[in-house]
Amino acid sequence: MTQDLARDIAAMIGSRICHDMISPVGAISNGVELLNMSGVGAGPELSLISESVENANARVKFFRVAFGVASAGQMSSRAEMVTILKGISTTRLTYHWDASEDMPREEVKLACLMMMCLETALPRGGEIRLSCSGGQWSVRARADRLEPAPDLWARLGALSKAEGLKPSDVQFLLAPMQAAALGRRITHSSGDGVITLNA
Repeated sequence: MTQDLARDIAAMIGSRICHDMISPVGAISNGVELLNMSGVGAGPELSLISESVENANARVKFFRVAFGVASAGQMSSRAEMVTILKGISTTRLTYHWDASEDMPREEVKLACLMMMCLETALPRGGEIRLSCSGGQWSVRARADRLEPAPDLWARLGALSKAEGLKPSDVQFLLAPMQAAALGRRITHSSGDGVITLNA
């Protein structure tokens, strides 16, 4: 199986799962909204459920971009990405989309996979900030304590096989594949509480 076919199959599976998940999550969100409007069960419990549903909804949308199909010519709006990242931000870990324009979906897919790679180095939280200049992505993680795994970061520079990779780290396999599909290569640098990925 070629790398392109493997990447396309993974994207189709990702799209299918996200498509099937978004409806029940949306239904729960609608149910919570109806309970709020009726005044039934208003309180901290309902607020917690509401916040969790909003986060789950945003997370599924994020996964749909990161793992789903990115058709040629398909665009992702800046407003959509800002909303999604606001939805997945928590008090522990915040995300910032500083790219100023709408972007091709296949480019945004690469950026999301790079963000997911950086998440693994922030076990105690921090900030992930993304920008794009001259067609080059720069994704930067900042935290008081960074814990990058050298074996995972070594995978970013070139295509690799899945052996020894946990499912939770699949982005380290997919990000270089997506970069290669765009004719790019991911580089990384770190120092002084910051890790930066460029592609």
